[in-house]
Amino acid sequence: MDVVVLIGGFVVALAAGVPVAVSLGLASFGYILFTGLPLAVIPQKMYAGIDVFVLLCIPGFILAGNLMNSGGITERIIRFATALVGWMRGGLGLTNIAGSMLFGGISGTAVADAASIGGMMIPGMKKAGYPGAFSAAVTAASSTVGPMIPPSVPMIIVGALSGISVGRMFLAGAIPGVLMGIAMMIACYLIARRRNFPREPWQGLGELGRAFASAFWAIAMTALIIGGLLSGLATPTETAVVACIYATIVGLFVYRELPLKKIPSIIVDSAVSSAAILALVGFANVFGWILASERIPQTIAAGVLSITENKFLVILLINILLLFIGTFMETIAALIILFVPLLQLATAVGIDPLHFATFAVLNLMLGLTTPPVGVCLFVCANIARLPLAPVVKAIVPFLIANIAVLLLVSYVPATATWLPSLLMD
Repeated sequence: MDVVVLIGGFVVALAAGVPVAVSLGLASFGYILFTGLPLAVIPQKMYAGIDVFVLLCIPGFILAGNLMNSGGITERIIRFATALVGWMRGGLGLTNIAGSMLFGGISGTAVADAASIGGMMIPGMKKAGYPGAFSAAVTAASSTVGPMIPPSVPMIIVGALSGISVGRMFLAGAIPGVLMGIAMMIACYLIARRRNFPREPWQGLGELGRAFASAFWAIAMTALIIGGLLSGLATPTETAVVACIYATIVGLFVYRELPLKKIPSIIVDSAVSSAAILALVGFANVFGWILASERIPQTIAAGVLSITENKFLVILLINILLLFIGTFMETIAALIILFVPLLQLATAVGIDPLHFATFAVLNLMLGLTTPPVGVCLFVCANIARLPLAPVVKAIVPFLIANIAVLLLVSYVPATATWLPSLLMD
């Protein structure tokens, strides 16, 4: 009955449109009242959830991304992506995906990618003759690459939960992120060929070189982050601080598009975004602690293992569960609640923890583009000024492409483990 109160309260709050973080808090509060536990448990467990040193890099990377974005980065990345792939059939769609791959190495969040890239590309694609639903769909789908290519907020959360090195998590997501981009580009090109979408004129190697030079300092930020982690000269948190300093210098003195008077408001906006994430982490930790005290993780593991102990079938069952959960639960909340029990299940059948962490994050990224709680879908449909239904229909080919990559990463561990083993072992 106690668990019914917890899960029931959470589901009812979600159905009523209450934000995920508040829903988790209300459900936990109801459970504690019902069971007679002291209310002091809530702040204690919230604080324990966010009192993790590595989580300090989340505000740093969010601030660095906002500083770079306000300093003219988006326009330069779009220009470089257009020069690189815009001349192909459906070139602006391919530019959209390539831009998201480059931008993802700076923002670390899918919603920031969808809003920044979408704000420029969706109106531009519609003006060039692309259907609005397709323009919104390709933007929403490609934004999910951002949290796979380092730096990545979900990867930081997973590192904090599991004890896996954040540097290894960052590297593990790089190849899957690139594979997602390639798969979506193939889907975009095939759709463009079939529907005879326009292409941009080839601008020559000179423009490609100039566009790369213009975007170089933005792209180099990813190299700075990875280099700092691989060299051992800096922890993830220290790397985030260095990234903020770098972004400020580039925005003020290199691109000269970051107004000095705007920096305080950028810091405030970044603090608000960081606080929202950490509040979600705190409430989800209370919820997760209750699940653990009720032995729900062990029940889930025992239930799955009673069906099969075959590693490949367990991977399939985990993917189905996470795909379902991702349709209605925010990524970070789902990770905090489900990651540890599913990790125990995965390691019980011989799945490498780093491999599991990678395909779990990739899986939940797809939830950002599926109704009813597909945040990136809502953002892009709003920019395109369209109802959700046509955008959902248009995103199906890209979702299929990403699920194909998910299955590849799930069943070929080297896609996640090879790069960390090569560079960090």
